[in-house]
Amino acid sequence: MHNVRILKSLLLLPLILMLSVTEAFAKPDEPVADAAIRTLAPTARQASLDQTIAELLSRHHYRQSKLDDRLSALVLTAYLDDLDFSRAYFLSSDINGFEKYRSTLDDALKSGDLQPAYAIFNVYLRRLAERTTRIQTLLQQEFRFDADESLEVDRKNAPWAKNMAELDEFWRKRLKHEMLTLMLSGKDRSAARELLVKRYDNRLRQAQQSTSDDVFQLYMNAVAQAFDPHTAYFSPRNTENFNIQMRLSLEGIGCVLRMDEELVTVVELVTGGPADLSQQIKAGDRIVAVAQGDDGAWLDVVGWRLDDVVDRIRGQRGTVVRLKVQPGKAGVAAAEKTVRIVRDTIKLEKQATKSEIKTIRSADGRDLRIGTITIPAFYSDFDAARRGDPNYRSTTRDVRRLLDELRGKVDGLVLDLRENGGGSLQEAVDLTGLFVGDGPVVQVRNAGGNVEVEKDSEPGQVYDGPLAVLVDHASASASEIFAGAIQDYGRGIVIGDPTFGKGTVQTLVDLNRFTKAKESQGQLKLTIAKFYRINGSSTQHRGVRPDIAIPSIVDSEEVGESAQKNALPWDEIAATRYRSDQRLMTLAPELARRHQGRIASDPDYQAFLRDLAFTKEQREKTTVSLLESQRRAERERIETWRRDRENRYRALKDLPPLKVSDEVPEGKDSAIPDAALVESARIVADLILLGSSGSAVVMNH
Repeated sequence: MHNVRILKSLLLLPLILMLSVTEAFAKPDEPVADAAIRTLAPTARQASLDQTIAELLSRHHYRQSKLDDRLSALVLTAYLDDLDFSRAYFLSSDINGFEKYRSTLDDALKSGDLQPAYAIFNVYLRRLAERTTRIQTLLQQEFRFDADESLEVDRKNAPWAKNMAELDEFWRKRLKHEMLTLMLSGKDRSAARELLVKRYDNRLRQAQQSTSDDVFQLYMNAVAQAFDPHTAYFSPRNTENFNIQMRLSLEGIGCVLRMDEELVTVVELVTGGPADLSQQIKAGDRIVAVAQGDDGAWLDVVGWRLDDVVDRIRGQRGTVVRLKVQPGKAGVAAAEKTVRIVRDTIKLEKQATKSEIKTIRSADGRDLRIGTITIPAFYSDFDAARRGDPNYRSTTRDVRRLLDELRGKVDGLVLDLRENGGGSLQEAVDLTGLFVGDGPVVQVRNAGGNVEVEKDSEPGQVYDGPLAVLVDHASASASEIFAGAIQDYGRGIVIGDPTFGKGTVQTLVDLNRFTKAKESQGQLKLTIAKFYRINGSSTQHRGVRPDIAIPSIVDSEEVGESAQKNALPWDEIAATRYRSDQRLMTLAPELARRHQGRIASDPDYQAFLRDLAFTKEQREKTTVSLLESQRRAERERIETWRRDRENRYRALKDLPPLKVSDEVPEGKDSAIPDAALVESARIVADLILLGSSGSAVVMNH
């Protein structure tokens, strides 16, 4: 097994599996064959590989779980969820029939018996074929959009249908919802019906051509998920896609995608990629159609297999791809939008840190200059470093340069780590050294209980002034290591939401090392260690808790390690030796009191809280109206809210108001201030004031 120290030269793996395919379908463009669905069966090669993967998981996963009845039950649940997450195809009688496998899949894994997995999948294929035929019949009827009905869209805990009649009723409402959504996006009733007929005909085409390898990929991922959410099996094709993602050399748009209830969903954006720079796509958005160039025909991709969608989004640098996107954070009633993106190669310089200076009026009337440094990722150009390039790029080098530029110009500093999903462990360690000097930063414990302490490799404090670290629930992995160390040393105030809670370490295992096969067998992404703060507390599951809370748009109940099934628990080990300055913590209650007093009367911050509340209200809706007049009213309400919010800030900047026909700008083009960042700068100003007033010595500044 790899020594943990090799992780210093590796990128920490993404938070969520890049290609977690939940439906195994073949290419959608191929002609329809006979309506019958063929029966799929495992091969001898897959049976042998199944045993290899099961042994690797049971022996080398951090959890060291036994292949027993408890694990068997977890595998069955994960497999059924992956096949039919929305409970739209299986009947309760099917599920009852699968219960015989609940305590036997562990024995099947040990013996290389894949028959249960294929038996379940073959039932799924038959149900899918039956359902598609019935869907086409339902689509021929005339839907009434003046009837006051609603559809429950969150079905992860819905009971399985008892019979076909129950499923027919669910699908009648689902198809009515899909048709109404298309009509609200500009299609007439006839065109919407035609698109849905083609969409579900496509789904049947793909189901007919599922392969044995598709089933194996899906089932092995269910087995891996039973150990923890970051362990996964990559088929040979997915291995190639994953390696492209980790090299950051993908000529495409820079999105990490997964299949979620038959919809291609954006999990995260690669910082500095075309999608990120466009400011038009966000995590949680769903891609429903793809077109090539500025005038290419639209391809509806709902229900396609994920790798086929990826193939159509990826393309040559400089070419155009258009996407139809359903916004995820705005709720089920949000309007679909079209996004035009020019494909490009992801470049480190586009990921780079950036700084600005904000002037803050302190409580005693002084104008204080607070520097802000945004750190979107913990990156390093490993290839350039290995070549001996003295100017290679890295997060620590870039931040050091920015600190040099800010020296003498600022009174305090905010480091913005919001939506920073991590990256290089070594960069997290080295960056910490710029602010605390020499000392331990993080502990890494392997499955055997051995603990290694990672220290800054270049001792020497670069900045010793007042400091705050701004985080949110999307700040993960390396971000949590840095924020936790700053908090443990008492070096700065941590502000924001509790972080993601991703405190595990993965390695990639080439499965060809354990087989005699000449062709690629794929890879296993395996959790082998956990991170612990220098105070002994794990960052896993709980994340880093801020000293002062500022909420964010990220939903902490739906995003984060605590929301993942089978996540490793929080625990703690012995603290390592380090010197902590507790003087800063004595100021935290007074800083929080001043923060609360200020935001109570700050119109920008109160508007920020109202915006968060409105967005949360939309996102938490689990039912959608099937009454056309109500849906149009809901959509208009959302668009009016977005336009009014933008115009409120445009008026303050003497900008002309947006018209009803104008598109509402987002990101850097929007006039809406970053209330969380501004308030963080004010907290640093309070920190400076308290320190200079004799309340406490804050820092040597």
